[in-house]
Amino acid sequence: MKLYYAPGTCSLAPHIVANEAKIALDLERVDLGKTPRLTSSGTDYASVNPNLYVPALRLDDGAVLTEGVAIMQYLADYEPENKLVPPPGTLARVRLEQWLVFISSELHKMYSPWLFHPEYGAQAQEVARGKLAQRLAYVDAQLATNGPFLLGLDFSPADAYLFTIVGWSQFTKIDLSRFTYLRALMDRVAARPSVREAMLAQGLQVKDPVVAA
Repeated sequence: MKLYYAPGTCSLAPHIVANEAKIALDLERVDLGKTPRLTSSGTDYASVNPNLYVPALRLDDGAVLTEGVAIMQYLADYEPENKLVPPPGTLARVRLEQWLVFISSELHKMYSPWLFHPEYGAQAQEVARGKLAQRLAYVDAQLATNGPFLLGLDFSPADAYLFTIVGWSQFTKIDLSRFTYLRALMDRVAARPSVREAMLAQGLQVKDPVVAA
């Protein structure tokens, strides 16, 4: 399988999940800074994902999956013996999906685009920062009660996704100092070999936060 990625984007999360599941991926970088958006092999990325954002996953049969939440679950289920996700049909699996949707809608789409595009204006950014403060406080409280990971004792794709998105906080000037349990999770996830390997493979400094949308 091949993962289309761009450094510093949410494509880091499925890469971490693949590493955790011990799935070897081919990587193809997408240049998001130019039009047309070309991959490292010279392919027009529009032919892979017409929506032009990453990640995308090309399967062995040539089919393409898009949307990070779907890709993460596909990869985690691909090698079920690794027990990276709860079995389908269980309440625990629904809890995982609940967290993935929350991170996608309430965190990911608050950081980006609102805090990465100053042209949206200071008022829009102030609203986004206020909403993020509320949502991060909720995550911190949940971790305090049910941690150390989002699903309790076990790492899951939700933690990979949360790590990736909250990793944009330094670049977007979001203060995490009061979120003790969230910061502990970030440190815990950052230390995992799967995370360090994914960041190095994508050209990211493992000691640095992810700083691009």
